[in-house]
Amino acid sequence: MTLPPVSTPSDTRLSRPVQVAEAIKTWVVEHGMKAGDRLPAEAELIERFGMAKGTIREAMRILEAQGLVKTRTGPGGGVFVHEVSRERARALLGNYFYFKDLTIADIYQLRQALEPELVASLAGKLSPEVLAELEANIATYAEPSKTIEEEREQHIASLRFHALLAAQSPNPLLSFCIDFMVALLSDITVYRELYAPPNIELWQKGRDFQCRLVEALRDGAAEEACAIMTEHMATARALMEGQEAVMMQRFMTG
Repeated sequence: MTLPPVSTPSDTRLSRPVQVAEAIKTWVVEHGMKAGDRLPAEAELIERFGMAKGTIREAMRILEAQGLVKTRTGPGGGVFVHEVSRERARALLGNYFYFKDLTIADIYQLRQALEPELVASLAGKLSPEVLAELEANIATYAEPSKTIEEEREQHIASLRFHALLAAQSPNPLLSFCIDFMVALLSDITVYRELYAPPNIELWQKGRDFQCRLVEALRDGAAEEACAIMTEHMATARALMEGQEAVMMQRFMTG
């Protein structure tokens, strides 16, 4: 494969390795390269970009750190286009929000907008296997928790229900956004201990909404599914904000 002459971004605020990395990303997209395709050899990249070996190697390290390329050694080795996994993308984006001090309201503002739309689009389109998986997930919190550890696990399991739904969306952006918010909420729930003290109303109402939602999805009732999820999100937001307030009170008096 021969790499045609490539210009690097003109933004002088970027270091040369970053400029080269951005130019390679643009070239990969423009040429429709897929995961597993081999990038040109180092010598060809040096010639095409007119950059030193060290700059090219640093650009490759940047792309590898971003998960966009993968280096293989030995026979048949080289640098290959690599598809970023959802887990890695979620982790990288999560790092951005690490110091943003997100609140329950921040997350639910988006959940309330997106999740009703999601279930409306899925009504009547889920396979029996997916519906069974959703029901099996609900069954893991069929009874109120008996210990604080079990309460924590039930919170995470109830959020997994929403991740399972998100995975069914044919819209990759909608699917990722909801999955990412669920992951954020799971993390916040654990490290801020929003599962304590146990909230029987949150368990009972959340489980009831999810059971009703599965039936609406099975029946293909899009408007009903949307209405159930809308109410579910509003109720969960109010109750979780209450848990957040308890946590803040513990922090202030602890």
